[in-house]
Amino acid sequence: MSNKYTIGLDYGTDSVRALIVNTATGDEAATSVFNYPRWMEGKYCDPSKNQFRQHPADYLEGLERTITEALDNAPEGVRENVVAISVDTTGSTPVAVNREGVPLSLTEGFEDNPNAMFILWKDHTALQEAEEINQLSRTWGGTDFTKYEGGVYSSEWFWAKILHVLREDEALRDAAYSWVEHCDWIPGVLAGDTDPLQLRRSRCAAGHKAMWHEDFDGLPDEEFLARLDPLLKGLKDRLFRDTYSCESRVGTLSREWAKKLGLSASVAIGAGAFDAHLGAVGGQIEPYYLSKVMGTSTCDMLITSGEELGDNLIKGICGQVDGSIVPGMVGLEAGQSAFGDIYAWFSKVLMWPTEEIVGQFDWLDDETKGRIREETADRMIARLSDAAAKIPVEESGVIALDWMNGRRTPDANQALKGAIAGLTLGSDAPRIFRALVEATAFGSRVINDRFIEEGARIDGIIALGGVAKKSEFVMQIVADVLNMPVRVARSEQTCALGSAMAASVVAGIHPDLASAQEAMGSGFEKEYHPNQERAAIYDRLYEKYKKLGVLIEEEITE
Repeated sequence: MSNKYTIGLDYGTDSVRALIVNTATGDEAATSVFNYPRWMEGKYCDPSKNQFRQHPADYLEGLERTITEALDNAPEGVRENVVAISVDTTGSTPVAVNREGVPLSLTEGFEDNPNAMFILWKDHTALQEAEEINQLSRTWGGTDFTKYEGGVYSSEWFWAKILHVLREDEALRDAAYSWVEHCDWIPGVLAGDTDPLQLRRSRCAAGHKAMWHEDFDGLPDEEFLARLDPLLKGLKDRLFRDTYSCESRVGTLSREWAKKLGLSASVAIGAGAFDAHLGAVGGQIEPYYLSKVMGTSTCDMLITSGEELGDNLIKGICGQVDGSIVPGMVGLEAGQSAFGDIYAWFSKVLMWPTEEIVGQFDWLDDETKGRIREETADRMIARLSDAAAKIPVEESGVIALDWMNGRRTPDANQALKGAIAGLTLGSDAPRIFRALVEATAFGSRVINDRFIEEGARIDGIIALGGVAKKSEFVMQIVADVLNMPVRVARSEQTCALGSAMAASVVAGIHPDLASAQEAMGSGFEKEYHPNQERAAIYDRLYEKYKKLGVLIEEEITE
């Protein structure tokens, strides 16, 4: 067999997936998914405090299980022809490590300490620290280190999370030597070297979340960090200076992991990146086409030439970083803190009677109660969508605001809250659901408008992710609200596919990502076109949405 294969390893919020891909055709040879068992039990999390932590054992078990299962299920000859592995993860998802780069939660005394776990991207416990970073950046008299982060630092990001945990946990503070992003640690594990001073750090993680930039000669000044809090004094020297884009080679598979996985120790390991960034690659992002990963939240990415962007600093986004998505292009990132999560929240609200009342009916047997709960939950969103689709635009009079998990972009503010206005005694569940879907689409339009206002052009939209694949109702509303065609990527696994594409460049199979995309891309399965009549109505509703946002932000925020 002359074909060569790469493995894309995609760490999502709930699970990890391994995908084996033919580098010549893009055909998927095999895949495997592993749900994080500790995460599924809700361990180390406290939603009431917006605390979301994940144990590295979930990651390590998933790493071994998914790759070995995928290889076992692949056709004969594939295993011997795997040439590279690349990894994508959520982010910013940092963890405290010891001198050897071992997460403290894997060391004695910290096994069940939430602060010693990976701090998941959606953890919002560091609101105060993010605000302090923003205030100091604007007032300390030196360089504004947030200027390439959109001018606003978020509680979802690297430094805010680190500072929050250092302040909160003295024992961890004394034990932590350094901090490592999830997307940097896994490649280090595979290559057999997790020394935090030697790890090849991701360009996208460092540039978009850690205020790294070549203009700063790397990370923010020691003076700035020490002034932010003396607890950060000296930490910069235990972090990193250089960063690497996703086509860079970290090393080769260690003998330990080669034996565990049944692969050759010559398999190349690529530098890690964030899931949405490599998802954009797998979804065949191209210059000036906004790539929207549409799942529980959204991540919106745009690549542009440095020459065309010039000295423009796009305000209020999640960073602009040279080489962060596609080497040679400037990667711009934005996103919404909640998208599909909002639909799931509303479904959960409507499920309350089924869970709490029907579940108490002693005249129903347990099996029947279980079937009622399961089938109701399975059908809820589809039935709501069907009913909401029959309601003419603007008829409901309900306007919602999509800040149930704060606002990521533009102008990050995770303290904001969602809202629903215009309710009457005739506002039934489908009308409220339609307003929530429209709100998420309006949130997408605010992001588009910010890019365009700041000088970054958008020629088209590429959608990928669970919502884009599953809901025609949502996607048509998004196309109508944006008043732009929206292409949906055909691949079910764009993040893992993007990682496999990057791995093919790491292995030298393809010279660059564009070549890998051309050879391994799966194209698009559908394109949604805006209805001009509805688009005109949505222009009016969009203005109401923005007015509601001003009211909430000025009068109701804590």
